Amino acid sequence: MAVHAEDPLNIQSISRRDFVRLGAGAVAAGAAVRSTLLEPPVLAAQTSPGSTTGRKIRFVSIGTGIRGCDLLRSARNVPNGELVGTADLYDMHQKAGLEAYGANVPTSRDYRSLLDRKDVDAVIVAVSDHLHRRVVLDCVAAGKDVYCEKPMSHNVADGQAMVEAVQSGKRIFQAGSQRVSNIVYKKAAEIYRSGRLGEVTYIEGHSDRNSPSGAWVYPIPPDASPATIDWQSFLRDAPSRPFDPVRFFRWRCFTDYGEGVAGDLYVHLMSGIQCISGINAAPIRAYSSGSLTHFKDGREYPDLLATLYDYPSVTINLHCNQNSAQGEPIIFYGKEATMVINGNTLTVTPQDTRPQPEGYSLNGWTAATKQQYLNEWHAAHPTPAPALGEAEVYNAPAGYDDTADHIANFFSAVETRQPVVEDEVFGHHAAIACHMANFSYFHRNVATWDDSAKAIKG
Repeated sequence: MAVHAEDPLNIQSISRRDFVRLGAGAVAAGAAVRSTLLEPPVLAAQTSPGSTTGRKIRFVSIGTGIRGCDLLRSARNVPNGELVGTADLYDMHQKAGLEAYGANVPTSRDYRSLLDRKDVDAVIVAVSDHLHRRVVLDCVAAGKDVYCEKPMSHNVADGQAMVEAVQSGKRIFQAGSQRVSNIVYKKAAEIYRSGRLGEVTYIEGHSDRNSPSGAWVYPIPPDASPATIDWQSFLRDAPSRPFDPVRFFRWRCFTDYGEGVAGDLYVHLMSGIQCISGINAAPIRAYSSGSLTHFKDGREYPDLLATLYDYPSVTINLHCNQNSAQGEPIIFYGKEATMVINGNTLTVTPQDTRPQPEGYSLNGWTAATKQQYLNEWHAAHPTPAPALGEAEVYNAPAGYDDTADHIANFFSAVETRQPVVEDEVFGHHAAIACHMANFSYFHRNVATWDDSAKAIKG
């Protein structure tokens, strides 16, 4: 249904901040607004397109903490999946995972016992980042297909090892940045690739928060102790140290286990941008600036990070701030139109590129010369410029769950052996961008990608 509304705002006088704040309301003067409610795919509803046999994909979840439980809540809405086991290093996480899915299945601290089972088709991996490589390689060696949470890797070498293992083992691998399956992002990709935005040379995205939880200052559960947590298995390849519940529950803050705002937040922005633009490569170079301003609690990562990325035909500017909540917009600046995604709303606003006579520089001309120029310009442009096109707004329905669609895409691929929407190469490239951001920040230098050496230089 189209909705038309008068807009008193002149887009030429709207700042970037106003544009983001206004969202769907930021419309060029004289332009109408067409609003569309997108329809979710049936994958996350009652049936599973692509299913050839109707069989259930029997899966286990390794890691049932915060994100692991979120994945299980979404997975229970995907009809062709069946949870048959879980594993986690913390006793309460094990119980929380069973509650999240609503099933009474075997659970363990040692995930390897689940991989020995012949009735397991696939594995969801939702452990701390530094464990991704080991767990994924074990899953692949056991002949299992893998859905691995973002960021795919803890460092470039881990990511490269995962890519090689998945490809040599001929396994299905899905990286877990769910925006790649989001219907809003799919619509944005359709618009981007149609060329309607015109030439896009600059993309901006940010993810800002303003709360202790948004900075991962999670409360420590009262029962956390060496008796309820397998601390040594958590450390695994990380440096040995005495039991520390802060590091276990707030691992994103520490370089031994996570990648800070780059790995936790940039990766969503970059995955979404890759999905929409078709970019599937590491950046040429990246330069970061930032600071640890407020959350001086022993963490090693900044609470403000801003990074400029160079790709062959576009510059990308990402920033994450844990000290001021301004939402999570991604903005594509096109010559013909500007496209903004904010949450589950997509807005496309045409740029006013209609011919106009020069104005400002004529202030230095004499009145006679100015009038002569204007007479000649109007003679050369006798036809009035067409009206500005409609602004378009697309929304996902209330309660839409893109994680369910992302898991459903994975389950369908496990059955059909068709490609997923976010494979190991895509996930590796998004993760490399995150690693480059951190490299630049900590080295205080430009990070460049050496594709022949498969390494970050700087």
